[in-house]
Amino acid sequence: MPGGTKRGIRVFEEGELERLVAAAQAGDQGSREYLLAKLRPVVLRRCSRFLPHHADAEEAAQDALLSISTHLGEYGGHGSFLGWVTVIASNAARSTYRSMRRRAEDSHADLPESVDPRTTSVIAGTRLDLMEALAALEQQHPTLVESFVLRDLGDLTYVQVAEELDAPLGTVKDRIHQARRFMRERLVTGL
Repeated sequence: MPGGTKRGIRVFEEGELERLVAAAQAGDQGSREYLLAKLRPVVLRRCSRFLPHHADAEEAAQDALLSISTHLGEYGGHGSFLGWVTVIASNAARSTYRSMRRRAEDSHADLPESVDPRTTSVIAGTRLDLMEALAALEQQHPTLVESFVLRDLGDLTYVQVAEELDAPLGTVKDRIHQARRFMRERLVTGL
């Protein structure tokens, strides 16, 4: 994304992102810290799209930022840096959700069969439904998940998704189409 623009919001000045990434990869701790501080709101917004509660999104964002910091040297310029960040943030949010789900199941807490509209906001209920559908997609069609998440939840273009996954554009489009069909059916029928 040129100049680090995300949905019309300028996160980085022109060329700033590339300079920060290069300096951080070269070992400049100040650049690394500044880069992570500038990425924090982007990562938190991404995690918030998956997780209905702010504290859960914060937890996932912290995990994502730690992973970004730890693996910064592994980013080799293939695809956009913000696309790489999106992959990490999306995976952290999904991981946090799975962890929360396991903890709830392990504690033998009574999980509601469906969301109670009297106690859950429409947005939170929708996100929970989305996460359940994503979990089912991951279980039944694991090869479709990443393309779908990057395109429909990560807001990357088809070309960016293909670059990020190092897959042919036609393959990416087909995976996204199949995933959308599965998700649509899952969200409409609740099965």
